[in-house]
Amino acid sequence: MTSLELKYGCNPNQKPSRIFAENGNLPIEILNGKPGYINFMDALNGWQLVKELKEATGIPAAASFKHVSPAGAAIGLPLSDTYKKIYHVEEFDELTPIAAAYARARGADRMSSYGDFCALSDTCDVMTAKMLAGLVSDGIIAPDYEPEALAILKAKRGGNYSIIKINSEYSPNNTAGGTPVERRSIYGITFEQGRNELKIDNSLLQNIVTQNKEIPDSAKTDLIIALITLKYTQSNSVAYAFNGQAIGIGAGQQSRIHCTRLAGNKADIWYLRQHEKVLALPFIDGLKPADKDNAIDVYIGEEYEDVLADGVWQRLFKTKPEIFTQEEKRAWLDTMQGIALGSDAFFPFGDNIERARKSGVRYIAQPGGSVRDDNVIEVCDKYNMAMAFTGIRLFHH
Repeated sequence: MTSLELKYGCNPNQKPSRIFAENGNLPIEILNGKPGYINFMDALNGWQLVKELKEATGIPAAASFKHVSPAGAAIGLPLSDTYKKIYHVEEFDELTPIAAAYARARGADRMSSYGDFCALSDTCDVMTAKMLAGLVSDGIIAPDYEPEALAILKAKRGGNYSIIKINSEYSPNNTAGGTPVERRSIYGITFEQGRNELKIDNSLLQNIVTQNKEIPDSAKTDLIIALITLKYTQSNSVAYAFNGQAIGIGAGQQSRIHCTRLAGNKADIWYLRQHEKVLALPFIDGLKPADKDNAIDVYIGEEYEDVLADGVWQRLFKTKPEIFTQEEKRAWLDTMQGIALGSDAFFPFGDNIERARKSGVRYIAQPGGSVRDDNVIEVCDKYNMAMAFTGIRLFHH
């Protein structure tokens, strides 16, 4: 197959629409459903991300994509009982690595992952398919599917769930003068640039510019996860990572401090979900996971009265929960430590570091090159953070 006609483009009025291979055949096979234009953008960006994560870490990886940026990305490390609870996978005794990776990727920012496109680095197994069966999701891309897993997924969304199989050996063969390139058209004008085939690994973390030079192996892995995630996130972008997964991604902001704040706020919500008050919320029986997630986000936030008001809490909880006070939240966030942070371009001011510190950031990877690098390093030194200058920018548009 060299070309595939689509129903429409980004919007229903944008017709005709298709995807096609400039050279050779498309590296995909549609096993079920009718993926759309945005579905394919999410799927192909997501596949590249998880493929690189697997190559960099040697561990199965997954991503949850929405609107051409990852809502979450992770590798398949085992889940604690707390993680299982906040990710709504308590029913599974022991998750396979690929299922654990997707549980983490989907669980990082459950609000943004609602209606996601799932990307897996490895074969989709039965456990991952069962997990997806109970979630609101638009589709999945993976290199293969176990027969039973495929049957489970084909039954999803009334039989219309989009399932894409991609050739794991595929490599784009568009070149100009022998150099791999990619092209896009805007307003009738074609843009061409070299493909961003930069390999992200520990070699990028060697130039540590702070007084604290110690970055443990686990934090290096988290920094690699953050950087690879940023490579496929709409810029400007910042990612917080911890324990094998992105926990907060700020995408598409014009100001870097807004990226840092947005990603930090998401990381804070991820951590606050683990507080005993949140874990013990007395939800009524049969409440759907998405409704629980919505209620938790409001309960954690500044507008908590929206779920604790009379006539409202009774639809969510068996008994009225106590208020999660600002003092309790701050005290819990102060125990958040060892977080890694990546940025797709340099930090222009030390205010980004001040904000990152409030979310427990201890390790940072960023390109460097700002005229205020000295100020940024000074703020890191004030909080005993370790920061590496990678020397590489990761803009993605």
